Amino acid sequence: MNLLPLSWFRYTLLFLLSVVSFGSYAHALNDADLQRIGKRIWQNECAGTVEGLTSWNSGENFASLGIGHFIWYPEGVDGPFEESFPKLVQWFRQRGVNLPAWLLSTKDCPWPNQAAFARDREGSRQKDLRKLLASTISEQTLFIIARLDQAAPRLVQAAGKNGALVERNIAFLRQTAAGNFALIDYVNFKGEGLNPKERYKGEGWGLLQVLINMRPADAASAPAAFAKSSQQVLARRVANSPAERGEKRWLAGWSNRCAAYAK
Repeated sequence: MNLLPLSWFRYTLLFLLSVVSFGSYAHALNDADLQRIGKRIWQNECAGTVEGLTSWNSGENFASLGIGHFIWYPEGVDGPFEESFPKLVQWFRQRGVNLPAWLLSTKDCPWPNQAAFARDREGSRQKDLRKLLASTISEQTLFIIARLDQAAPRLVQAAGKNGALVERNIAFLRQTAAGNFALIDYVNFKGEGLNPKERYKGEGWGLLQVLINMRPADAASAPAAFAKSSQQVLARRVANSPAERGEKRWLAGWSNRCAAYAK
């Protein structure tokens, strides 16, 4: 997988990333910065293609939309994963993004299953979505960063006796460009780890679980520790997952994505 270079992180934003919170960090980034972050997330999720902005993976019961493959469930479907696309739509509305009229009045995913979604691939609604999502990279990136900013204090609280460890690991990761990107990308990739529904055999796979599992010695070693921990947490998820989901087919790709956090 080809990833966008990180030199722009290291030489133009590293100081900002090391001294500000995610909320103020987001405000400090210009549109070009947001585009670069967003395009790397887009590359990770759907190979940077416009076609990949509207997807429905085999074996899933939801559509995956946008650079972050935000989840959208059809009516009557209550899956174990957090639904994020309606929150993105609300984010767009709050920020004055011009949305298709049908999307403003559509609460649930209008396609009931993968087959219906595939048949309507070239329909007007999916074309509308691809046009919208390809033109709002910065807004989607800000949405992901805001999600992380809102989650940080809850992660520390939810960690209980490991709260100080989680707080320390976040602080370490915030001191490097690679560490900041790892936090931003992973919270979008596998969530905060706070949703009790997102568990197999009682064990989660979100950012919280990765932070609890990692033991870096310092800020310099934190990105590599995060990469290793995220690989371990996702391997555990696959081992615990129901056999009918066939999650083993995704593990190699997930592991490669996580390995890049160390760079």
